Amino acid sequence: MSDDTVLPIPNLALAQNYFVLSTPSLEHLHGNARKELLEGIQADQMAPYYRIVTATNALPLDESLLAKMEQQNKDELDKIDERLEEAKKTEGETDIADALRARANYLTRIGDKEKAVEAQKLALEKTPGLGSRIDIVLTLIRIGFFFNDHEMITQHLTQAEELVEKGGDWDRRNRLKVYRGLHLLSIRQFKRGAELLLDALSTFTATELISYNDFVASTIISNVLTLSRPDLKKKLIAAPEVIQVLPELPVLSDLMKSLYDSHYDKFFLALAATEQTHLKPTRLLAPHTRYYVREMRILAYNQLLESYRSLTLDSLARSFGVSVEFVDNELSRFIASGRLHCTIDKVNGVVETNRPSVKNAQYETVVRQGDILLNAVQRLSKVLY
Repeated sequence: MSDDTVLPIPNLALAQNYFVLSTPSLEHLHGNARKELLEGIQADQMAPYYRIVTATNALPLDESLLAKMEQQNKDELDKIDERLEEAKKTEGETDIADALRARANYLTRIGDKEKAVEAQKLALEKTPGLGSRIDIVLTLIRIGFFFNDHEMITQHLTQAEELVEKGGDWDRRNRLKVYRGLHLLSIRQFKRGAELLLDALSTFTATELISYNDFVASTIISNVLTLSRPDLKKKLIAAPEVIQVLPELPVLSDLMKSLYDSHYDKFFLALAATEQTHLKPTRLLAPHTRYYVREMRILAYNQLLESYRSLTLDSLARSFGVSVEFVDNELSRFIASGRLHCTIDKVNGVVETNRPSVKNAQYETVVRQGDILLNAVQRLSKVLY
């Protein structure tokens, strides 16, 4: 096997299927997820992971299947251990490292988290090549993604970045961008994550972590929220990599283009469809569904309001394809939280914008920072005197 071959282990599609089966609101997806999860577990002989998913009733326990897979695991590990012992007796450090990696990768494949992590760390200690060491750390990150262990992901992302800075090649640097970008999305840091995914769009190779279509979908979802309108057209809508995949992502195509074209009624429909097809069913994005939908609505309201000094509630409601009552309640909530710079004249049914000038905003920033500095100086003087 080539040193550059990246094994798709653990199989992250199975973690996605397990998430779907663990979410009652996604019952309409359970049939397909159950079938794919069981087939994937059998294909990779994942006895330890099968125990986990059957313990939560995501799959029914088949004792004969479990016994069969456990025997397969034992037989394969015995062979690998035999090879390792032979390498220790007669071969050099490189062959020992290869045997250790083979053992670590098998434990990773079958979903035995604790033993896999321990074995990967041992292989990391004994592996001399920088490229191979980076690959091991990336595997540890994928184990973190598979088991939704954010602490583990963060720890090994830092380690991977340190190794890459010592001389990682172009391909591994680009893979790491995708790993970092997806992790940032999973912890709701959409802007930083979106930048990394967009940067990796034309050089994507990290199929061991996420399929290409799902990667493009994540790139669209995050960047529609964070890019300015001109950049949305230039960097996303007109990107060849996005254009190529859009026919397979019709909902996201509608979301992106309707926002850019200011077709807000279509945008609201596309946003609702995105929530049901790309946010709630996706393991990394599901916890941020309400946040994302709220922020996208605020973005659309701001985009429309910045074109007018005032407009009627009725015309605003018609633009978004909703009732006057709905838009009145939603605007009131966003105005109260300081997310929209406008006021509602309910007597006349008019929304008036009151965007703060740039100079006023700069002045407020200087005053606020000055107060912070003065408070810090006062605290320091009390300590010194």
